[in-house]
Amino acid sequence: MTNELTPKFNPTEVEAGRYEKWLEADVFKPSGNPDAEPYSIVIPPPNVTGKLHLGHAWDTTLQDIIIRQKRMQGFDTLWLPGMDHAGIATQAKVAARLAEDGILPQDLGREKFLDKVWEWKDEYATTIKEQWGKMGISVDYSRERFTLDKGLSQAVRKVFVQLYNKGWIYRGEKLINWDPKAMTALSDIEVIHKEIDGAFYHITYQIEGSDEFVEIATTRPETFLGDTAVIVNEKDERYKHLVGKNVILPIINRVIPILTDDHADMEKGTGVVKITPAHDPNDFEVAMRHDLPMINMMNNDGTINENGGKYEGLDRFEARKQIVADLKELGQLVDIKPVRHEVGHSERTGVVVEPRLSTQWFVKMDELAKNAIANQTTEDAVEFYPPRFNDTFMQWMENVHDWVISRQLWWGHQIPAWYNEAGEMYVGEEAPEGEGWTQDEDVLDTWFSSALWPFSTMGWPDENSADFKRYFPTSTLVTGYDIIFFWVSRMIFQSLEFTGKSPFHNVLIHGLIRDEEGRKMSKSLGNGIDPMDVIEKYGADALRWFLSNGSAPGQDVRFSYDKMDAAWNFINKIWNVSRYILMNAEDVSADAVSSALTKVANKTAGNVTDRWILTRLNDTARRVTEQMDKFEFGVAGHILYNFIWDEFANWYLELTKEVMFGEDEAEKDITRAVLLHVLDQVLRLLHPIMPFFTEEIFEKLPNTSGSIVVAEYPKVRPEFNDDKASEGVAMLIELITAVRNIRAEVNTPLSKAVPMLIKSEHADFLNAVSPYISRFTNPSELTIAKDLAVPEQAMSAVITGAELYLPLAGLINIEEEIARLEKELAKWQKELDLVNKKLGNERFVANAKAEVVQKEKDKLADYQEKFDTVKARIAELKEN
Repeated sequence: MTNELTPKFNPTEVEAGRYEKWLEADVFKPSGNPDAEPYSIVIPPPNVTGKLHLGHAWDTTLQDIIIRQKRMQGFDTLWLPGMDHAGIATQAKVAARLAEDGILPQDLGREKFLDKVWEWKDEYATTIKEQWGKMGISVDYSRERFTLDKGLSQAVRKVFVQLYNKGWIYRGEKLINWDPKAMTALSDIEVIHKEIDGAFYHITYQIEGSDEFVEIATTRPETFLGDTAVIVNEKDERYKHLVGKNVILPIINRVIPILTDDHADMEKGTGVVKITPAHDPNDFEVAMRHDLPMINMMNNDGTINENGGKYEGLDRFEARKQIVADLKELGQLVDIKPVRHEVGHSERTGVVVEPRLSTQWFVKMDELAKNAIANQTTEDAVEFYPPRFNDTFMQWMENVHDWVISRQLWWGHQIPAWYNEAGEMYVGEEAPEGEGWTQDEDVLDTWFSSALWPFSTMGWPDENSADFKRYFPTSTLVTGYDIIFFWVSRMIFQSLEFTGKSPFHNVLIHGLIRDEEGRKMSKSLGNGIDPMDVIEKYGADALRWFLSNGSAPGQDVRFSYDKMDAAWNFINKIWNVSRYILMNAEDVSADAVSSALTKVANKTAGNVTDRWILTRLNDTARRVTEQMDKFEFGVAGHILYNFIWDEFANWYLELTKEVMFGEDEAEKDITRAVLLHVLDQVLRLLHPIMPFFTEEIFEKLPNTSGSIVVAEYPKVRPEFNDDKASEGVAMLIELITAVRNIRAEVNTPLSKAVPMLIKSEHADFLNAVSPYISRFTNPSELTIAKDLAVPEQAMSAVITGAELYLPLAGLINIEEEIARLEKELAKWQKELDLVNKKLGNERFVANAKAEVVQKEKDKLADYQEKFDTVKARIAELKEN
């Protein structure tokens, strides 16, 4: 049988070769339909330093869900892929690989080293694309970009030159964060502050020409080699007599002045502060106020330089040990007090960052920040999901510092500035004419080029580029909250400056993936999870289901293999349901399905369960679409799961067996058609989240052609809505469930027939569906009436619209039954209290939609009826 599915879902078999077929069919490219609304996403580019991690798998999964749904909804969708050169990280990786063969980058020189980096890039870009394929992401590879390709490099130079000409890029000597391992400057947000164990070293400096000493405290005693002053507060009576005098730095015996400055806090420590302008940001400001010299005492690699006297050549931490020992020997080390404090570490290499005076290139952020802040009050404002991250963005923009953009690397966009021997500097998009010009050795911060990504990838600076005109601004960006500062904010202010528009309409922020204990995944903890290993075991669909359903926007999620097992079980459930349907409906034609659905909608054929499931399908499609539009993928997944597992598989499928095992062939044809239609729609609803197995089943349906990738997404069909059928089957399900619960309580298996009485105003309906009641509850006698005598000794249950009695004489204990009913009474009382509280809230009643308020009132009536019925039954049992 051509439509047959294997008995058990096997993700490896289902996903093998599927992605390649999609690429061959070009189903991921934009439709090119000029009448369709464009919807575009540019992928947050992974860097080319290695394999994808779970965080990037999360990014790509959420983006793929969005773009697949929009594609199915008829949008002209573009999902543009690309990769980031990641200057510091990539150069470090390649240098480490060369070091294994005893080769230093300097041995090769710039050009030959860059050849090695390009080889690395090609190797790992191929790996990343293979992993994207395993994830199933539906990008258009014909538009793939790289941050160092020709077009993007042109955009980078243009932006640099324009900002320079406006005076917003400048070169100057300032205190910056220095990475001694990568030997490059870092921006503030590339520094991670970690708590570590350290110490306050209390040291004495002798007053010149006297036997008097002042005491200072520092966590970095090696920096005294660069001290150029000590300061006290002018109001500090303890030191007024010393102002204007000098102290002698121990060991190196350099004389420096004692000055007054408000930076010295009389209440903190000894009130005396050493000033090391070239190695501390606060000290740098003091030095600027007092015109102090600035002595850099450290080489690029973190060793002490020629200004360190006998410590020259020592690593900074080794120098610290030697200096502490020498101070102790001199008697000028007063105390060492342990302290736990925050110390800056390089985000890329992990080493302790060194504040250091250095000549660098900077972006002046004042006007760029003002423009970004002002834009958030306009119609062009970027919408953050969740909205609280707008505050995060705004707070950073309001407190932003000038951005140091030069990096002392070879891998990256070389700064478009040239110098000659006459001391002249030229800045331009191309090299200056004439001889004797040398280009700046430094490259730009990777984030400088990444900040242009949404528009540079679309062909800018050519604003007549077809893609730029069609797909920019992009529709949605998906990224983690950890790079709002690094990337999101920079894309916004650069896009506003150079295109006059926000780079995207929406920003969906997700959290971090943590381990089962809630810890951040890291190499040091050994708790990292390779997404490719997960796919190998469970398949990409299961991983994507977990990633999309793990948390709400902006929240962290804990990875769990139990959740992966649950995801696999869910897929296997759908697989088995599909097998059942295909085995029973493989020959149903498209015309037969269409005709059957029309008859069900017109109530000229089919039964109440058919009308119920189509109503529930409508409601599911509506609610899932609403939640997807709000990026609430977890809520959408929960709605889908409940419909598929509970209503479709556990109930409708079972209810259809009353028809499928019967004799009425015409009714069987209707049921087969409805089963096929619902399965078809379920696969389409699931496809954006779980693309592989949905395509596998979809292509085996008897009336489908082409790929589900471009199939129409489900829409609400009003003709299928039938509130009476929906209410009726809900009552039927509640009744069957109540009988099963009662049987379980008195240990009476379903195989044993027992009498059953149902009292209901809906007796006509219940009698009409009595074959279902009999199939699923096995009554020896079934009595359904609007009014009937209530048996004295019976287990009972109150459901919406009916009272159920099972006369089980000899099997029930009256006192236990009363106790059970009293618990049920308490349950309904609690529900009443909750609804009454909500309806008693004037703000809720005034602001909520009318249908929402009415729904609560309907609940109140239902709960009150159940409460009254249970209460009356308790009274009856107590009287007897």
